[in-house]
Amino acid sequence: MNLLPVALLAVPLAGAAVLLFTRAAPRWYGAAVSGVTLALAVAMAAGFDAGRAGDVQFAIDRPWIPGLALRFHLGVDGVSLPLVVMTALLSFLCFLYLTRHRPAGGRHRALVFTLLVLEVGMIGTFLALDLLLFFVFFEIVLVPMYFVIAVWGGAGRGAAAVKFILYTLLGSAVLLLGLLLIWAHTGTLDMVRLAGAHGAGLPRGVQVLAFLAVALGFAVKAPMWPLHTWLPAAHTEAPTVGSVLLAGVLLKMGTYGLARIAIPVLPEGAAAVAPFLGAFAVAGIVYGSLACLAQRDLKRMIAYSSVGHMGFVLLGLATLTPVGMNAALFGNIAHGVITGLLFFLAGAVKERYGTTEMSRLGSGMLGRLPYLASLLTFAAVASLGVPGLAGFWGEMLALLGAFQPAPGQSRPLFLTFMAAGGLGGVLTAAYFLLMLSRLTHGTPREPLPALAYPSGGPAPGEPLIATAETPEEPRVRTPPDASPARAEPVRPVERAEGMEPVEPVATDTAVAEEREARLAAGEGAVPPGPAARPGRPGDVTPYELASWIPLVVLTLVLGLWPKLLLTLTDPAVQAYLGAR
Repeated sequence: MNLLPVALLAVPLAGAAVLLFTRAAPRWYGAAVSGVTLALAVAMAAGFDAGRAGDVQFAIDRPWIPGLALRFHLGVDGVSLPLVVMTALLSFLCFLYLTRHRPAGGRHRALVFTLLVLEVGMIGTFLALDLLLFFVFFEIVLVPMYFVIAVWGGAGRGAAAVKFILYTLLGSAVLLLGLLLIWAHTGTLDMVRLAGAHGAGLPRGVQVLAFLAVALGFAVKAPMWPLHTWLPAAHTEAPTVGSVLLAGVLLKMGTYGLARIAIPVLPEGAAAVAPFLGAFAVAGIVYGSLACLAQRDLKRMIAYSSVGHMGFVLLGLATLTPVGMNAALFGNIAHGVITGLLFFLAGAVKERYGTTEMSRLGSGMLGRLPYLASLLTFAAVASLGVPGLAGFWGEMLALLGAFQPAPGQSRPLFLTFMAAGGLGGVLTAAYFLLMLSRLTHGTPREPLPALAYPSGGPAPGEPLIATAETPEEPRVRTPPDASPARAEPVRPVERAEGMEPVEPVATDTAVAEEREARLAAGEGAVPPGPAARPGRPGDVTPYELASWIPLVVLTLVLGLWPKLLLTLTDPAVQAYLGAR
C-alpha cells in the first residue's frame, strides 16, 4: 500500500487539528505545515514514472463503506499530478505570504485553520478515484472558502459569500444526481473502471442525460458563461490569499471533472453536447473580454479575465480531440500560475494604495514602485498569451483543436468557434494593455497615497500625507509646536488589507511641498527600488518576492518548455479518449 497520497491529506488535516487545541500559533505555522505538504507533492512528482503517465500510480484502494461497495481509492496519473503539485505550491505560497501580511479581519489562527482544511479538500479532489469520494472532497472545499470570503473579505463580503455558496451548492446537487445516474446503470463508482469502459453498458439516452447533469455541476465551478456571475463578486471581496486559491485551484476543479469524469465515462453524451459546450465557451471568451474592457477595478478586471481564459479551456474540451484536451489541461495549469500571480500583485497594490479602483490609482507606477509595476506588467503580458510564456500554449492549442474537431462534429461550426476565440484573444490583449497604460506608464501627477507600510510602518516623527477619500468630515490636528495657521485638515486613513491601521498625524506644509516638487521633477514619491525607507510605501518586500518568484519562474519554464507538461498529460488524454 502506497501511503504517499494519504500523507498528502493527513499532513494539512493534522495541522488543522492541532490548531483546535492551541490558543495561539506562530505566524510561520501554516507555512511549515503546507511546506511539508509541498515536499510530499514534489516527492510524488519525482517518483512518478512519466513513461506510464496514462496509468494510475501511487494507488491506494481500501474498503470505505463495504455495505455500499464504496472504496477509499486514491492515486494520480498524468492529468491529476500537475494539479496536485500546483495546489500544494499555491497553498504554500499563500501561507508564506501570510507570515508578514496580517489578515484584515484579524483571527490569524482561524484563517490558517480554514486554509489548511481547504487544502485537504483541494488535494483530495485531484487524488480521488471513487466518484462518491471525489464528490465528498469536492464539497469539502465549499465551506472553508465561504468563510474565507465571509470573514476576511471586503465590504461586500457577506453578499459575495452567500452568492458563492448558493451557486456552487446548486451545481453540486445537479452533479450528485448525474453521478448517481451513472452508478445506477453501471453498478460501480470506480473512476478507473468507468473511464476504461468508455461508456459500455450505458445507453445513449442515459449518457446524454448524465452528461448534462454532470457537466452543469462542473460548469458552475469552471465557471462557464452564463453561470459565472458569482465569480466577480467572490474575487473582488475575497482577501488576497482567497482570490489566489479561488482562481488558481477551485476553478480548475470544474474543468478537471469534465476531463477526468464526464468525457471518458460518457463519450456519447459528450459527443452530443459538445457543440453546445463549444458555443458557451466562445460566448464566455468574448463576453469576458468585453466585460474586462468596461471594468474600473483591478481585481474585478482580473476576475472577468478568468471567465475568458477558462472559456479557452472549455473550448479545448469541447473539441473532443487529443490536441484540444491537452490544450485544456495545459491552460488549466497556466491560468492557475499566471492568475495566481496577478491576484498576489493586485493585493500588493491595494496594500500600498488602499484601493484597486484604477481611476484612483492614477498612472506612473513604474516611476513610483518600479519592481511591483514590472512584475504586474510581466503577469499581464503572460496572461494575454504572448509566445514564450505559459499563457500562449493553452489558447493556441485550443484554437488548433477547434480547427480540426473530433469526427462527427461539425467542422464549419467549430471553425466559427475558432474565429470567435481568436477575436477574444485580440480583446484580451486590448484590455490588459489598456490597464497597463492607465497604471504603470505615464508621469505621476499626484502624491502616492501613503496608506500602508510593507516596510514596517512610519518612521518615528515622520509626517504622513493622507489622501484617502472617506465620507467622514475632515479633522484638524495641530502639533504642539505649530501655530493654528499651519494646521491642515487630515482625513482618516482606511485600514488596508493585510496591514495594521495607520492613524494620520498632522502634516507640515513644507514637507508636502517638497514631495510635490519631487513628483514634478519626475523623481517619484519614494526613491525607486525595494529598499524604500521605513515610513513610506515601499516597493516589493523579500517575503513578497519569495511568494511570487516561483510563479514567475514557472510561467517562463512552461512557456519555453511546454513539453515538460504535455508529456505527462498526453498519454492520459489518449487513454481517456480510447485512442490507445
